[in-house]
Amino acid sequence: MDTSYLSLTGKVALVTGGSRGIGKAIALQFADAGADVIVSSRKLADLEKVAEEIRGMGRRGLAVSAHNAKMDELRNLVEKVKEEFGRIDILVNNAATNPIMCSVLDMDEPPFDIIMNVNIKGYFFLSQAAAKMMAKQGGGVIINVASVGGISPDPGLAAYCMSKAAIIMMTKAMALELGHDNIRVNAIAPGIVKTRFSQALWSNPDILNPELEKMPLRRISEPEEIARTALYLASDASNFMTGHTVVLDGGANL
Repeated sequence: MDTSYLSLTGKVALVTGGSRGIGKAIALQFADAGADVIVSSRKLADLEKVAEEIRGMGRRGLAVSAHNAKMDELRNLVEKVKEEFGRIDILVNNAATNPIMCSVLDMDEPPFDIIMNVNIKGYFFLSQAAAKMMAKQGGGVIINVASVGGISPDPGLAAYCMSKAAIIMMTKAMALELGHDNIRVNAIAPGIVKTRFSQALWSNPDILNPELEKMPLRRISEPEEIARTALYLASDASNFMTGHTVVLDGGANL
């Protein structure tokens, strides 16, 4: 059976939040499918380890330190990719933050601003910069990592869930405007994934067990499962799909 439609050979992919968790899994999945991959996040040392794994797979790998809320660092990131690779075929917006769990009555302005700047502003302007390159080269793919929290809110996570809801709408808006440039924009909305980022959720039985009760599959997902869906969205397997959000939550939100 021909599965060449899943190949990313000859493609250049940029994955934010690529040092661990979902981002690392996506970066390695893309490299395995043939892509050259740039990974970015705040900590260069962790990124270099991932880039070395990518190079060990016979692909070009580059690590670039960039804070998703700092526009000058995002501009520098795009310029470095342009200098080293000359193009961006796939952008995965995955870097995110949630520095606080609290009620809406206890939320303060500084953590609220951090969440919105990283999770929305960073996604938007990095997508804008990448899309300008993609439009000139004849097209590309943008994948936004959202969350089921953007569909159904969780207590104590109001600001985070609001930011992820915005990402789902951003995906639709960008798909609408960028389709004529042959740029597809889709999103993934995971439920709880076994990563360090969400450890406060899956390591607490009082939080996890009620979530598992809602899931027909009765388990949380692994980063590699999210990565395989990202491969589908990045590849020609989904070349007539844009503006949609794929929910990966074990059936919790049926």
